Amino acid sequence: MRRPFAVLAAVLLAGACALPASAAEGAGDTGFTIRDPRITESSGLAASHLHPGIYWTHNDSGDGPYIYAVDGATGRTVARVTLRGVGTPRDVEAISIGPHDEIYVGDIGDNYDGRWPYVWIYRLPEPKVLRDQTVTATQYVVKYSDGPRNAESMVVHPRTGRVYIIDKKEDGGHLYEGPATLSTTGANIFRPVAPVDLWATDATFSPDGDHLAVRGYLGGIYYSWNNARLRRLSTLDVPLQGQGEGITYSADGTKLLYSSEGADSAVVAKDAPDGPKSSPSPGAGSSANPVTGGSNVTLGAVALVAVVAALLGVGRLRRRNG
Repeated sequence: MRRPFAVLAAVLLAGACALPASAAEGAGDTGFTIRDPRITESSGLAASHLHPGIYWTHNDSGDGPYIYAVDGATGRTVARVTLRGVGTPRDVEAISIGPHDEIYVGDIGDNYDGRWPYVWIYRLPEPKVLRDQTVTATQYVVKYSDGPRNAESMVVHPRTGRVYIIDKKEDGGHLYEGPATLSTTGANIFRPVAPVDLWATDATFSPDGDHLAVRGYLGGIYYSWNNARLRRLSTLDVPLQGQGEGITYSADGTKLLYSSEGADSAVVAKDAPDGPKSSPSPGAGSSANPVTGGSNVTLGAVALVAVVAALLGVGRLRRRNG
């Protein structure tokens, strides 16, 4: 009969060896390719709050009221969600997740720079179960205080839940602030509060809400955030992509992920300026862990191995003194 200490040690060691590296790294945090043939114009990207390693995206136009949950480990779609009660989208350009695990979809594009007197934002709860389904969404009418405009960037502050839009202009646009709470009655007026020195195609808040990253086709800007008062800190290392229109922080804030339109488009991961950096690879054939900086082992596995070693030591001591 095996001693209790030996049995427990064996169980813990087996569990430690079975833990996948992605549990620490976060699936998709190293980048992936969107494999769904239905997604040919990925124009926004948002890391899921409820499902680690899942990224939400959508097509630009001509698709329908759909958003897609993509597995960052495989690049394959695990759910297509149909938005009910929002009519026919015109030009969906952005997606963001608020502090209460609600998905905001920005139907805010206007390639005619003023053709649409208003645009829309849709809000829906992030599904707790990932499967093809239909979810009722709330639709909000949006107008700008200084007239219609084209925009491709919409963000929701992770602490306040306030929605912001950045308009798209070649010589730089503005950050527009929405009401403290969006209303389904009448139009929600967005007002300019800060200049953005970029032809912006998407933006994302850091998980703590202290920084704003804005991307364009050929570059990006990294700002500190102080209640919508922007301070430029640095440029972003934006990858060269065919038509780069998406950016999101990874759920843990260590990476910025950049997406592009096109079939089988690549999502490229870069270290976030404010996130902990990955250590250099310890040797050929090994993969550095961004948390431990060592080999491809999770912190949980390291802890379990330490417990196993301690238990085995106690077992040996008892046998010697027994």
